[in-house]
Amino acid sequence: MSSTDTRVAIVTGGSRGIGRQVAERLAADGMAVVVNYAGNEKEAQAAVDAITERGGRAIAVRADVADPAAVAELFDTAERTYGGVDVVAHLAGVMNAPTPIADTDFEVLDRVHRTNIRGTFAVAQQAARRVREGGAIITTSTSVLGLNLPGYGVYNATKGAVEAITMILARELRGRDITVNTVAPGPTATALFLDGKDEETIARMAKQPPLERLGKPEDIAEVVAFLAGPARWVNGQVLRANGGIV
Repeated sequence: MSSTDTRVAIVTGGSRGIGRQVAERLAADGMAVVVNYAGNEKEAQAAVDAITERGGRAIAVRADVADPAAVAELFDTAERTYGGVDVVAHLAGVMNAPTPIADTDFEVLDRVHRTNIRGTFAVAQQAARRVREGGAIITTSTSVLGLNLPGYGVYNATKGAVEAITMILARELRGRDITVNTVAPGPTATALFLDGKDEETIARMAKQPPLERLGKPEDIAEVVAFLAGPARWVNGQVLRANGGIV
């Protein structure tokens, strides 16, 4: 199969957690995948190996999503290797320990802002310039945004910005047959979510949805694959994949 016959996906944050599951799922759906990572080359290569061992096509590319030049080079590499970009699944993100706004250190605010807002903007900008007709752009928000939980001021502020960027981009790409949506996971059993939480907190959060369990990375990958593939009439939406948490 030539590069022109194969849809090409860039998955940021694709070395671990939800990002890795998305990379593997899109590869299983027949896409050539560019696995972006920030620093963990070993995990990124493991993701590539998992894909290629199943007969898929993938490469790993290091890039800081908050660095516009690095993001541009990430897209350049995808185009040089596979001929273009059809899907961008932006899963890279960071989370801080829940802290009241009154007690938040501005260094924490700046760190989370840099990756979650600046990073999303840099990826969205290149995606708007590069994604081919018939493509899809998917960003990542959080279902916590609708709960307004104390301690989540920094994280929610950045994810609110992600949703704003995504909804505006959907309208700016009018006439190009490119869908733009964001997925907002609920509590999902990844290292990012579990880090710093005791067993009681995890058990309580697992009981929140009517399905009474934490989400799995595979659950979120299903939603991303839907938006990346058959969901051509879903555009400018926030899909809250959270098991029914209101």
